Amino acid sequence: MNGIYELNYQISMKKIMFRKFALDCTFFFLISIISASTIVWVFQAVNFLDLMVEDGRDFFLYLNYTFLNFPKIISKLLPFVIFFSFFYVISRYELNNELIIFWNFGISKIQLINFILKISLFFMILQILLVALIVPKTQNISRGLIKKSNVNFFESFIKPKKFNDNIKGLTIFADEKNDKGELKNIYLKKETDDSNFQITYAKTGYFQSSRNVQILVLENGQTINKINNDITTFNFKESTLNMSSQDSSIIKVDKIQETSTYNLILCLDRFINSKDKTKKNSSKFIQNCTSENLDNVFKEVYKRFLIPIYIPILILVSLILIIKSKENINYTRYRFFIFLLGVGLIIFSETTQKFIKNSLEYNIAIFIMPIIIFIIFYFSIFYKINFNHKKNNK
Repeated sequence: MNGIYELNYQISMKKIMFRKFALDCTFFFLISIISASTIVWVFQAVNFLDLMVEDGRDFFLYLNYTFLNFPKIISKLLPFVIFFSFFYVISRYELNNELIIFWNFGISKIQLINFILKISLFFMILQILLVALIVPKTQNISRGLIKKSNVNFFESFIKPKKFNDNIKGLTIFADEKNDKGELKNIYLKKETDDSNFQITYAKTGYFQSSRNVQILVLENGQTINKINNDITTFNFKESTLNMSSQDSSIIKVDKIQETSTYNLILCLDRFINSKDKTKKNSSKFIQNCTSENLDNVFKEVYKRFLIPIYIPILILVSLILIIKSKENINYTRYRFFIFLLGVGLIIFSETTQKFIKNSLEYNIAIFIMPIIIFIIFYFSIFYKINFNHKKNNK
């Protein structure tokens, strides 16, 4: 009976210790990812504010746009934060002699590694959900907000003695601007197409708002119109231009990062499996899906599905710490080396996508690379632990 009781006690203690380790890693990860993401988000928000003001956008749009970029920030920081969280917790356990408790309760190093790798699958799936579903969706929504919005405070980014072309098809210049926003010696060039344009010069001008519509009022000027080969001019005492109806030229082009994962996979499927050129041409109806852009499609698929596989590898790298104890003379250097190895692996995972080309056969080698690296690391650690165990038993 005592043997059964002791066995049950050990099993219960193992579960408690595994649970505590998982909670410690998860808690430190959550604190780190929230803190780091918030800091990066604040810096980006300041930069976005400058862009929004320069582009003439309102504050409500600015808030929506910056908050929608938060998932992207998290996805960028997540691999490093995960590695650092496990690296820190394992180091703390070793320095506080908590790992010895694991070994005393019969938990082997391989058992601890296998348990932590199961946790790593959760973080890998989390990253895939972020980069494959959430980030493209939020980026697409934020781009849509920019497209649908009008310029709401054009006055704010008119700078004296500087040409401004933030409005699509419109260039504006003012020689002077006072504190009240009044302009002097104003030049506007409005292009309707490659051969037609309208040039307006006015001595003075100012902005006025009416029912959420911004209007540029021009006084004492002249307008020159060129339509085909005909040129006409007329003078005016007052002329108005509705600025809120103008379309901004900034942040308008759809990016591959905003394309849904379903469309990316559909694009690859049509190019890979279709030998008929007419079918390949049908892929043009998918956003960013062209033969010239196929290498970028491969890169984006790699980033969304293959780079997350490096997360278990990074956690595995942090687990190299348990091979040696703090009593080792070179333990501090050993920890530093492992930290550099993890950082180097993160950089390597990001740079490998640059070698992806417009060829499935060539890309397969790059696609399976993280799987091969994981196998090499796992069996190397397994071999080293067994080797040390046999060496200590002699």
